[in-house]
Amino acid sequence: MSTNPTIGVFALQGDVREHLRVLTDLGVNTLPVRRAAELDRCDALILPGGESTTMYKLARIFDLFEPLRERIRSGMPAFGTCAGMIMLADRIEDGAKDQETLGGLDITVRRNAFGRQVASFEGDIDFDGFAQPVHAVFIRAPWVEAVGTGVQILATVKVGEASGRIVAVQQGSLVATSFHPEIEGDNRIHRYFVDLVLKS
Repeated sequence: MSTNPTIGVFALQGDVREHLRVLTDLGVNTLPVRRAAELDRCDALILPGGESTTMYKLARIFDLFEPLRERIRSGMPAFGTCAGMIMLADRIEDGAKDQETLGGLDITVRRNAFGRQVASFEGDIDFDGFAQPVHAVFIRAPWVEAVGTGVQILATVKVGEASGRIVAVQQGSLVATSFHPEIEGDNRIHRYFVDLVLKS
């Protein structure tokens, strides 16, 4: 992998600008991805928070779904946040009828697990390998119901009714969080992903 890879951000829907800003601040070449030709220029991809059903439908409309799925299957590093976690999951609970995912992560995700928009919340969580907690913002967030044997759990909720719920995972070159690290001014998780890309 190049010492200065290009990391794309799926740009048909979701928190696109926020991810692009964090990557730019880290000195990474970045690119909004709306077409397969733009995806071809990327070494890795971020799937942002947004609305997962809208994301997969737009990916189909723009003929981006199958190229995305193929790149992920062939080993392209990817990082999904919130809806992006749903997009990377192999299985969904409480998904919309016929909802499709790109897959790649051997996990079962429960869509809108923490509740509707009014149930959004934030709090500190311990993230594997970080000396200090991450302040996590959950907005209509999923959580991980179950993981396969090759999946590493990076973070769980420690307090409240959701205590013990899995909210960050990694499997090989794929990383996903239930929360939105792009909106808190803490770039450690993005740096974690960039380091993973550089090692791939």
